[in-house]
Amino acid sequence: MKPQKVSREMDPAADIWTEIRGRLRDEIGRDNFQNWIEPLTFHGCEHGVGRFSAPTSFIGNWVERHFGDRVCTLLADRGLRVSRLEFAVEAAPVQLRAAAGGGAPAARAPEVAPRPAPVHEHETAADVDLPTSPLDGRFTFDNFVVGKPNELAHAAARRVAEGGAVTFNPLFLYGGVGLGKTHLMHAIAWEVRNSRPEARVLYLSAEQFMYRFVSALRFKDMHGFKEMFRSVDMLMVDDVQFIAGKDSTQDEFFHTFNALIDQKKQIVISADRAPGEIDGLEDRIKSRLQWGLVVDLHPTDYELRLGILQAKAEAQLEQNPGVTIGAGVVEFLAHRISSNVRVLEGALTRLFAFASLVGREINLDMAQECLADLLRFSERKVTVDEIIRKVADHYNLRMSDLLSARRARQVARPRQVAMYLAKTLTSRSLPEIGRKFGGRDHTTVIHAVRKIEELRVTDSQIAEDVELLRRMLEA
Repeated sequence: MKPQKVSREMDPAADIWTEIRGRLRDEIGRDNFQNWIEPLTFHGCEHGVGRFSAPTSFIGNWVERHFGDRVCTLLADRGLRVSRLEFAVEAAPVQLRAAAGGGAPAARAPEVAPRPAPVHEHETAADVDLPTSPLDGRFTFDNFVVGKPNELAHAAARRVAEGGAVTFNPLFLYGGVGLGKTHLMHAIAWEVRNSRPEARVLYLSAEQFMYRFVSALRFKDMHGFKEMFRSVDMLMVDDVQFIAGKDSTQDEFFHTFNALIDQKKQIVISADRAPGEIDGLEDRIKSRLQWGLVVDLHPTDYELRLGILQAKAEAQLEQNPGVTIGAGVVEFLAHRISSNVRVLEGALTRLFAFASLVGREINLDMAQECLADLLRFSERKVTVDEIIRKVADHYNLRMSDLLSARRARQVARPRQVAMYLAKTLTSRSLPEIGRKFGGRDHTTVIHAVRKIEELRVTDSQIAEDVELLRRMLEA
């Protein structure tokens, strides 16, 4: 690209790019904009090619892959016919000198550098390019609701974020969707960034790790790749199961892992399964991941779901001062939606949006009306056979014992508990429940239900058994 041609196009093109940047900021969010779009310099269009410079080849490749089509469309909408984008790497020393000059850098052709400038002793972490994935401002320790299913994971994440000597490295967090893995990963990164700004923390998904690795191979920049990943103080990789079956990426991940462990640098990993259960992951990597602390984030229980909803509802009420929420709504949602936290948050957001648009109070009737599809999808279908099996296991009995004619107390009481649960957790009629329990009459079921209702008030052990069984059946 010839410098004189670019400079002739820069004056009108600069105004267009400023307008497009504003559109992109609104469309992709502040964090994405700051990480990917803001570092770019637009040099104009030539022969249908939009020419940009970027601090690193990875940023350019990422923008081209994820935002390239949208940028081309926005440029075309403003009269610049662009069919593709090209990114060149701007030499780091030139960029630093221009920034120090106090004004906007002059329009010029980008200078190609083989890799980012190395770290010098006088530079801080902020001076060196370390493109990390955007962090969600909502995902901090202050906004994380702690309960029994996640208290160990929360304590371990807190300990890692504090820094200093840690007896477990790596920290491996695993669990299903919406249980808090990514929230804790972001919280660690935020805490380290705030308490130790000089620390080099690199947070990214396993997919991004693979993409950077492939890009380094493509552009013959493996030295820069290794230098970046092995010079960090903390490496955080989300959804590591993504590299399963990808041999070359696993090989580089293995060597990066060992290099950081040898330097006593902290590693934090997350996945949807325990290391030993990830098919396609090499045994040597499974072994390394189990060196430290492996923590399971369990499905949320009612109390934790209630606590999360109460915190989210308070935040929503602050943002929507004209909306009110009636008694029992939060408890209703916590009871009926047990899949994961994301679904809970989505349900609450939908209710507040609906209430603000139509000017109604959020009450139980409105919640059932507005969330009818979600409630149907989330409803747990408990069967009488499943109840009989769970109760038999809990009391160490055979299923045939509960269905038999035996009246011994050690059998009769669990049988009544099972009948009570069948009545309260299923839509089966009393005669149908009686038939499931060895052909008993519906009056026997009525007696069992009344008896357990009485004992739940006076017998703490029965109350505890019923509640535990209910949670297991609804989980």
